[in-house]
Order: sequence, then structure tokens, then C-alpha cells
Amino acid sequence: MTTLAMTAADARRFLAEEIRVAANIRSNRIIDALATVPRERFLPKGPWQIRGVGDAGASSGRLTDDDDPRHVYHDVAIAIDPQRNLYNGQPSLIARWLDDVGLDEGQRVVHIGCGTGYFTAIIGHVVGPYGRVDAMDVDEDLAARAGMSLSDRPWINVRHGNGTIDLLERADVVIVHAGATHVLDPWLDAMADGGRLLLPLTAEIPGMPASIGKGPMTLITRRADQWHVQVKLMMPVAIYSLKDVRDEKLGSALGQALMSGALMKATRIRRDPHEPSTSCALHGPTTCLSLV
Repeated sequence: MTTLAMTAADARRFLAEEIRVAANIRSNRIIDALATVPRERFLPKGPWQIRGVGDAGASSGRLTDDDDPRHVYHDVAIAIDPQRNLYNGQPSLIARWLDDVGLDEGQRVVHIGCGTGYFTAIIGHVVGPYGRVDAMDVDEDLAARAGMSLSDRPWINVRHGNGTIDLLERADVVIVHAGATHVLDPWLDAMADGGRLLLPLTAEIPGMPASIGKGPMTLITRRADQWHVQVKLMMPVAIYSLKDVRDEKLGSALGQALMSGALMKATRIRRDPHEPSTSCALHGPTTCLSLV
């Protein structure tokens, strides 16, 4: 089959299978979601501004030749709002996140930072109508657009919010889709026993826009009111920063913990009051990423 003979649906399926192999995605449900959900439904009208690995360091991406929806079925980020440097992320990267966090049918998921809803739709397809997705974005316009695009999926609830209040209780998975300086109590409290929280811990990077931070993906698992940490060295990301809930003093400490390597040695989260010590990789007012 040549590219010219492909329909958008063909291109979507081809991309899904390419991601399966290139990103080593184990979940068939994630691949089926990528092959099913129409990405263009969650994007502004084309032509689209895209950014791939060959655009690293460029101030902006490239425009597609036209508005043919086949253009969106490549493993590239696509601008939602280029003026704010806001992009719909690279599908293989997000698929890797969802695979690592063990997303599966019937689960209850909190998705913080849903943007226009494309990856929320992927999550919703994976968990299916017997699951539940509570999605939110701090940008009221983006949340409204996501809610409209996802209105035919009643098991997905989209709302305007910063991800700190009225979260699902006993969530199997919490995904924070924006850069955080630290782990917040509401995210930990929302997790069911055995639940997983995945988030990028990011610090500001000199030379990059202030809205963008860089750091490692961090996986936290709850077991009987103990929160175990795995900092995923293989997946550092540059990502849009959370609004309202970042603490840049902690962001500076996070940058130091990244530089020293201490963050990579964190094994659990302490929530008990204690003084900072050499066993603290990142000590916050209510949560501490601890080495022991």
C-alpha cells in the first residue's frame, strides 16, 4: 500500500502498529486506541504546525502542506496553540507512559492536564465504558473543547480545574500530564491501594521558555498507605509546566537533586513531619521523596 493510496484510517492504523514496534508497547488495548481514535478531531483546523525529533532546538515547528488529516498520523507533536508553545504530544511517548502505568480495561483514571482531549480519548478507549476517566485542565477553553469532543463517551468526565480538588476516590491510575515541582497530597490521597501515579518532575531550564520544564518521569505506587517511588531514567521529558501548583523554590531544589543524582535514588514518599536530612532527595512541606 503506498502513502498516496492510504486513507486517514489506514494511516492511523499504520502509525499505531509502528508505535507498537518502535516504542515496545505491550498493551493491545493501547494500540487499538491509537488505531481507532481520530486525532484530527482534537486539533485545530489544518494545516498543522508539527514538531519531531529533527526539530530539536528550533524555535517553532514546520507546517504541513495542507489540511489532509493523514498528516497528523506521524509520531510528531502538533501545535494546539503555537503562541503559547502548547502542543499535543508525541503519540509514542504518551503510549509508553500509559503502558508503563499499567492502564487497562475497567480502571478508574484521573487525567490532569487533558488539553483538548486526544490522549484522554486514548485513555477512555483503553478503560472502556466499564471504567471511568476524570479529566481536567486549568485552561478553561481547552477543557471546554475537550468536553465537547468527548461528549459521546459518558464514562469520561471533563471539567475545568487545576487537579487539586474533587478528584476521583480510589483511582487505579493518576496521570499528571504537565510538569510538577513536587508530588501533591491530593494526588496521593486519590490513589487506591495498588494504584499508580505517573508524573513528570521538572525544573526550569536556562534557555528554554519559562512555560517549559525538563525532568524525569516518576512512577509512584501505593501499597497499604506506603508510597513507593521509581524515577524512570529512560524517559526524561521537556513538557509544559503545571499552572498554579508549582513551587519554584522546590523547583530549584529539584534541579539540584537532578544534578547530584539524589532524585534518581528516591525509593518512597514520606508524609510524616520530619526535618530535612541527607536521606531526603526532595523535601517539601507535606511530602518528601526519600532515599530510605
